Amino acid sequence: MIGYAQLWAASPGDWAAAGVAWRGLDAPVTRRRSGLAERTTTLRAGWSGQAATRAGGRLDGLRAELGTILPALVETDQVLAEFAGRLRVAKARLAEAVALADRTGVAVDRHGGLRAVPPTWRGPESGVLPAGMGARPTPAGGAGNGGGVGSSAAVAQVAAALREALTLADMADREAAGRLAGLTGAARTGWVERPPPGRPADDATPAAVRAWWDGLTPAQRRWLVLHEPARIGSRDGVPAVARDQANRLLLAGHREALLAERRAASASGSGGRSGLRRIDRALAALDGLAGRLAATTGPRPYLLGLDPRGDGRAVVALGNPDRARRVLTYVPGMTSDLADVPGELGRAARVQDRCTALAPGEETAAVLWLDYDAPDFLPEASSPAQARDAGPALHRFQEGLRATHDGPPARQTVLGHSYGSLVVGSAARDHGLAADALAFVGSPGVGVDRAGALGLPPGQVWSSTAGDDVIRLVEPPRELAGRAVLATSPLASAAALLRPDDHRLWFGHDPSDPGFGGRTFPSGRYGHTGYWEPDNPALDGMARIVLGR
Repeated sequence: MIGYAQLWAASPGDWAAAGVAWRGLDAPVTRRRSGLAERTTTLRAGWSGQAATRAGGRLDGLRAELGTILPALVETDQVLAEFAGRLRVAKARLAEAVALADRTGVAVDRHGGLRAVPPTWRGPESGVLPAGMGARPTPAGGAGNGGGVGSSAAVAQVAAALREALTLADMADREAAGRLAGLTGAARTGWVERPPPGRPADDATPAAVRAWWDGLTPAQRRWLVLHEPARIGSRDGVPAVARDQANRLLLAGHREALLAERRAASASGSGGRSGLRRIDRALAALDGLAGRLAATTGPRPYLLGLDPRGDGRAVVALGNPDRARRVLTYVPGMTSDLADVPGELGRAARVQDRCTALAPGEETAAVLWLDYDAPDFLPEASSPAQARDAGPALHRFQEGLRATHDGPPARQTVLGHSYGSLVVGSAARDHGLAADALAFVGSPGVGVDRAGALGLPPGQVWSSTAGDDVIRLVEPPRELAGRAVLATSPLASAAALLRPDDHRLWFGHDPSDPGFGGRTFPSGRYGHTGYWEPDNPALDGMARIVLGR
């Protein structure tokens, strides 16, 4: 059992740094694999015969062995990072228990021992009477030292809080030790094992996928991550740790393919400058994502989805959503693509940081969900088509979060900004969302005219629109076209006066209007993109919704 002094002295940052060090080994391993691939290609081009075949086969085998190391490095990092996160929460609970002791007249020694400390006389301004003065009879059924400052009840309350913190730390320690022992054993007995044939159908529910995954051995799961990363990385119902391992392999593979394509294009001159610029843009987007995944501070990122085609898509979690008690899914709006992931993830991180500041003893995960084709231009953004197309994927993702969560269900909040709020609203309206709360900021409408049509209690539907947000000026396309025609008419001024202010936006009733039937939270005047500014009360509002406060 972890003791009081041990937990007080523990350093979560050191454990997280150890995980980062393990993760950092993937770069030299990847370079060595790439070097072997290049040497094998050169060898086969200039050497033939049985010896060449055997040598090539041996090099391929070495490259495959190095490939098995990569998921092991990521998995070790995951174990250490998650232990660091849970240890950080346990230490926050410990600090809360000590603060409670200070407030209730209980002394805590360096070993965690407790004793009541009666209040001392500090003068009349303290509001505390000297011992023996002004004593009143104890209420019927109460103990003589009751539940006041320095009482036995206070000692019991502090003791319970200390036990909770120490138990949490001990559980985290035992689990991490068990997972690391499993990795050590796998390194000795066999890292991977081919699973039995058969995979869940494409239309299998996330719950069915989770049941299939639970029926596999750890070695079989690692085989799938290594040999079928595209299947595992995108599959809702597969736990976050496995998806992260698979998608990091895919990210490295996509980058290798782009670099090879660039070398070939440069050598042959095919594609011209425009082709090279396309490759360079794609590489820059992947490198930006990789840089954010390699961050050494803050909650560990989990890559839950990656598709570099077209504008690119990605799903990234800060913290493991399968373990956190509070999970935020953030859906960004117009023009968002793979290159924007670091910036959009920063918005999710700000909400998560505010949650941690408000509730340091709770673990919150924040997910950036950019698994849809966001509109690139205003004419596209005036149509609900892309939001409607995104609905099934967002529905499945939220169902997957429910299916893979360990322990009691987490409180799940889905937040949409701008066009992303229409994505959230359309998914909730057409398919339903596994969510305990919905929140919209800077919304052009969410596809319904009343909060009750979103499938959640109206009291769990929230919205905020800044007073200077240009989205307030958006009107339904038909009305906008009519106003354009009237603008050329002599009756334009009279028509403007007669137009009722019915709070209709492009995609339905303004969700920040009381007539929508949901709840609102305030925002400062920071425009359409400033809801995450540190001084904006909207940031505090979003965090409190995530926490359920």
